[in-house]
Amino acid sequence: MPGAGKSTVADLLARSLPQAARVSGDVVAGMIRGGRVWALGEPADEARRQVDLTYRNQAMLANSFAAARFTAVIEAVIPDREQLDLIVELLDPAPHLVVLAPGIASCRSRNATRAEDERWEFTSYESLEASMIEGYGEVGVWLDTADLTPQETVEMIRTALESTSH
Repeated sequence: MPGAGKSTVADLLARSLPQAARVSGDVVAGMIRGGRVWALGEPADEARRQVDLTYRNQAMLANSFAAARFTAVIEAVIPDREQLDLIVELLDPAPHLVVLAPGIASCRSRNATRAEDERWEFTSYESLEASMIEGYGEVGVWLDTADLTPQETVEMIRTALESTSH
């Protein structure tokens, strides 16, 4: 969710690995300079098309990095199972899913303390959280990071992924 710490943690995680690249959904979506529609914007069908395009481009970049023996750390908001399945289908090798789940109160607080130009006007935390839990709450590693620093979160992710790799 906005404010969960995805960008900060993805960057730190990628920097902590021997050969890694961060593939940011915000950066990829921001490549659209004319006609861009925000993920929750109107018209909704165009917003969804652009979100799918962002996922497809993130997957292509991640696959390219993986082919060159880099670990790709993809950072994105994935609101439901349909969109998770799309990303998983496009990635080779299959990804490890890590969900930063600090809770709605923490996300709101973090978002409110951002610089004004980095703040999201987002009011759908409850429905997004419900959609994520209902859609893929049993998949991947879910981490309650509300009381963790970004570096502590990276350490938890690395530990969790090492235990699933064996």
